[in-house]
Amino acid sequence: MSLETVLDTIPQYAKDIRVNLGNVLKQTELTPQQLWGTAVACAIATRTPAVIRAMEAEAAQHLSEQAVDAARTAGVLMAMNNVYYRFLHLTNNEKYSSIPARLRMQGLRSHGVDQTDFELWCTAVSAINNCPACVASHEKVVRDKGLNEEQVAAAIRIAAVIHAAATAIDQQTAQL
Repeated sequence: MSLETVLDTIPQYAKDIRVNLGNVLKQTELTPQQLWGTAVACAIATRTPAVIRAMEAEAAQHLSEQAVDAARTAGVLMAMNNVYYRFLHLTNNEKYSSIPARLRMQGLRSHGVDQTDFELWCTAVSAINNCPACVASHEKVVRDKGLNEEQVAAAIRIAAVIHAAATAIDQQTAQL
């Protein structure tokens, strides 16, 4: 499915989302790798097949296959980590924080793209998945590596709009 098809699939009542999706994918605050990697990782976080296919197809025109795979890695690793670390944040039992996670996370270091870009993608996915601990951790890393608030906000706008687009498409699909 193409990006154009996804835009056309968004219902009229979500016109703002359709317009915003076109706009956030043209932001100039981010490099093409940062922008399209964020889009792929966030599409994966939505779990909406049409959105995933469209973002991956569009991203393939702007990214290397290695970068697309790294964005996929960010999306799926954060699916796991956001659940685990959100639990640690939500529970009142501090004992859990002293227990090793014992979850394989080699992809956090072996993805093959710029670490700042990868961390930015993890920040955006963590925002979608509502994990305060992961958002804070990854946002600190990208800021320490030199990204500014405008760049982080641009990635979060992508996350917000892709999430909203997937919600509208899922709602349309549920009515069929």
